[in-house]
Amino acid sequence: MRRRVLITGASAGIGVALARVYAEKGWDLILTARREAAMQALAAEIRAAHGVDAAVIAADLSEEDAPERLIEEIAARGLTVDGLINNAGFSRTTGFLATEPQAHAAMIRVMLSAPVALSRLVLPGMVERGFGRVINVASLAGQMPATGGDTLYGPIKSFLIKASQGLWLETRGTGVHVTALCPGYTLTEFHDVNGSREQVSSAYPAWMWQTADHVARVAHDSCEADRPRVTPGLANNVLAALGKLLPDDVALRIVAGHARRLGRI
Repeated sequence: MRRRVLITGASAGIGVALARVYAEKGWDLILTARREAAMQALAAEIRAAHGVDAAVIAADLSEEDAPERLIEEIAARGLTVDGLINNAGFSRTTGFLATEPQAHAAMIRVMLSAPVALSRLVLPGMVERGFGRVINVASLAGQMPATGGDTLYGPIKSFLIKASQGLWLETRGTGVHVTALCPGYTLTEFHDVNGSREQVSSAYPAWMWQTADHVARVAHDSCEADRPRVTPGLANNVLAALGKLLPDDVALRIVAGHARRLGRI
C-alpha cells in the first residue's frame, strides 16, 4: 500500500521540491495552495514522471476554518493522510507598524494556526495506524534572534521548532516521526514575493544559498531517520550555534546590522 502525503504551499519553491522528492520516493500526493493552475501542472508532471497519484485541492489557509474544510474535502475523496508537510508561508518585510493588521493575522493563521490545526486533525489517525510523518517547515530564522522589519517571521518559525520537538516527544514509539526543517537562504521565489530579492542577493555570497531540491531531500531523509530538527548546510548550522552562544546584546546588534543592510529598519 502506497502512502499519501499532504503538502501545503505546494504551488512553488520548497513545496514543489518536496512534492517531487516524495513522488520520486513512491508517495502519492495531496497538493494544496491557493494557485490551482500551478498545482495542476505540477501534478501532471509528477504523474507522468513517477506514476503516482497526485490530488489537487485549492485552499487558502489564511481563512479561519480552512484546515477543517481541507481535511473534510480529503475525507470526502476517500483519501488518507499518512504524511503532513506544513510548508505554506510568507513574510512581510515592511516593518511591524507599516504592515496592516490583516496581513499580520494572515501570517499567523497560515504559518502558526494552520500547522497546529492540521497536525491535530491528522495525528490521531497516524497514531492509530502506527505510521505517520510530519514535517514542519520552519527556518534558520527561528534559531536566531528576531530581526526588525520581518518582526513576526522569526518568532513564528521558532514556535514551529518548539512545537515540532514537543510532538516528536509525544509520538515516540508510535511509528510517527516529526521533524522541524530549518532552511537558510534557499533559491526559490520566496524573496521575489516579499520584495527582498535584490537586497538578499547582493548581501550574501553564492555559497550561502542552497537549492530547494537539496533542502527537500534533507527534509525527507531526516524525517525518515526520525530527527526532531534539521538545519541543512554547514554554514547555517554554524550560524544557528552562534545564535545560541552569543550574548543577547551582541546578537541583537548583529541582526540589526543585517536588517539595515537589507533596508528593513
